Amino acid sequence: MTAPTALTTLTVHEPTAIRARLRALAMDLAWSWRELRRRPFQMLDMRAWEATRHSPLGTLASADDDRLATLSTSTAFMGSLDAAEADAHAMPAPQPFIAGHSVAYYCSEYALHESLAQYAGGLGVLAGDHLKQASDLGMPLCAVGLLYGHGYYRQELDEVGRTRVSLPRIDRSTLPIEPTGVVIACPIGRRQVHAQVWRIRVGRVNLYVLDADLARNRPEDRELTLGLYRGEPLLRLRQQVLLGVGGVMALHAVGERPTVHHLNEGHAAFAAIELLRRERERDPGAEAEALLARVRQSIVFTTHTPVPAGHDRYPHADVLRELGSTSRAAGLTASALKKLGREHPANAGEPFCMTVLALRTCRACNGVAKIHGEVSRQMWKGIEWGTQPPVAIASITNGVHLPTWCDPVASAFWRDQCQVDANGNTIAGQGWERAEQVDRAALWSLRTVLRSRLVHFVRERCARSALARGEGAAGALRASQLLREDALTIGFARRFATYKRAPLIFHDVDRLAAILGNANCPVQLIFAGKAHPRDAGGQAYAQRVFEMTQDPRLVGRVAILEDYDMEIGRVLTSGADLWLNNPLRPMEASGTSGMKPPLAGGMNLSILDGWWPEGFDGRNGWAPAPVADGGEQASDEIDSHDASELYRVLETDIVPLFWDRADGGLPAAWLDRAAHSAASVPPRFGTVRMLDEYAKVYGLLPS
Repeated sequence: MTAPTALTTLTVHEPTAIRARLRALAMDLAWSWRELRRRPFQMLDMRAWEATRHSPLGTLASADDDRLATLSTSTAFMGSLDAAEADAHAMPAPQPFIAGHSVAYYCSEYALHESLAQYAGGLGVLAGDHLKQASDLGMPLCAVGLLYGHGYYRQELDEVGRTRVSLPRIDRSTLPIEPTGVVIACPIGRRQVHAQVWRIRVGRVNLYVLDADLARNRPEDRELTLGLYRGEPLLRLRQQVLLGVGGVMALHAVGERPTVHHLNEGHAAFAAIELLRRERERDPGAEAEALLARVRQSIVFTTHTPVPAGHDRYPHADVLRELGSTSRAAGLTASALKKLGREHPANAGEPFCMTVLALRTCRACNGVAKIHGEVSRQMWKGIEWGTQPPVAIASITNGVHLPTWCDPVASAFWRDQCQVDANGNTIAGQGWERAEQVDRAALWSLRTVLRSRLVHFVRERCARSALARGEGAAGALRASQLLREDALTIGFARRFATYKRAPLIFHDVDRLAAILGNANCPVQLIFAGKAHPRDAGGQAYAQRVFEMTQDPRLVGRVAILEDYDMEIGRVLTSGADLWLNNPLRPMEASGTSGMKPPLAGGMNLSILDGWWPEGFDGRNGWAPAPVADGGEQASDEIDSHDASELYRVLETDIVPLFWDRADGGLPAAWLDRAAHSAASVPPRFGTVRMLDEYAKVYGLLPS
């Protein structure tokens, strides 16, 4: 009998070892904001990197052993791999937090990266940025959500601009998810719905996601984690039971023991009922109000929705049926549960409201900007509290995670020009004030590079879209000639909700055409955005923008990008000279997209809503004058006024300033404003400041 051959010891230069090292890097989402950790995957196969929406695991899967063997002889590649691993082992020291206290963060969506399509819009972007900054700070935080089979939806525009929805299944093998070995059984209705718990590593933070698409579940239960914000209200209600009740169960099952539960929007409000059930189980003899008081002490709630219709409401019969076993085990009668979800507990005609449940079961609540806090206080001032003291709705203005949204080219610029570390975690004194003194020619060069890159990105994307619509080579050629690299470039990328008024700037097409078509001072517009598949008004807005790209008066100067995602958001916010935001006041909760362009020397043209009233100082951008009487209801008159104000500011202030090249060919006054924008916005509207404020609410900071 032949003796078994001894296993050959692997070296770092063998394909199997290189693959293992790359996979280890890919399984930690820190690569999504640490450029050094992305670099080896880009070098591995740039075409696969682009084709997989920048997925490290997808790129690695496309590389055979021959490719890895070839790269093993490359000093540059092996050096980049070594540098990526060194970065992974050089985590910044955690900030000091109170030992024994930790936070569980609940959200229905997380925007961590475009290749992990588990998000729809701003709520998810905020959640993803929150987790990343918690990791950077070493904040004791874990998170929970759902793992969706096809995420949100893929958007295409047909030959007349109508939205076509596609729902491709996500290839799980390309997702950086790890099994925990835990399966929970969440009571929903009269059944136990089983959900597998997966872990996503976001640096130091663990995000646990629940997957109900299991063979042991009924078909209707498997749909609970099929897609994001899809289906009828009953399906959405059942998803929210899984997120809230199942989320608490999952965290307990994997060994997390949070002292604070942060509900990011009302979707997870049923977590309070499961927490109450657990309190009842631990102390069965305690009075119901005493148990509920304990639960309240552990919950904080962030509301994001300034529009009354945006708060989830359900018939009480549905809530009682789907949540019944958990609420009964928590010691709640049907009447008591109904009262927790009504603004006016005695009004039997009111539906059950998830936001009201969250307000009644939390110790602290905040809106996401100062104005939004005021709007929320007004919206919920009619709640009858009975013997319970009302929760005060404060405000913690959103921020953006600078390492995620500051383009690497811009990061290098700020580091070289004013020793600003866009990856830093300090709350004050980052040095952004030194942006005022940057070399203006160098700043203009940065803007030229990023604008040019955006233009080429748009041309390529639009050419692909033209081919997909059947426009052939002629359509692709037209798309490849869109826009100019030197024109004043205005960006708009938002969820196409109607209150955001994406097509407002087309209110007077002839006047706009005169602004865009000035041969000596050209201006151009780039749009991106999605509306919910059932939002007919939002879909019509997308179609209206598409139609304007075909209008002979504007053709070549207006573009719309399909399938808005994080990549488009990064490229557009860094490449646009001017960021346009024109919501109907006061319906913009925060609007974090406008916080990103100043990181690349861009500026804002925004109506004074959301975060902008806190950020605008008269010199770091522009704010059209509001209507004289302060009217805030949608109307043709307000649209007409606001559009006219946009045109006026563009005509008299913005366009002349951008095209004033008297000083050596540079727009000196424009660059002064751009430098001030960079000095004034990032230090105040980053997630470091935001999480410092949340840490005080959580009770994590030492006194």
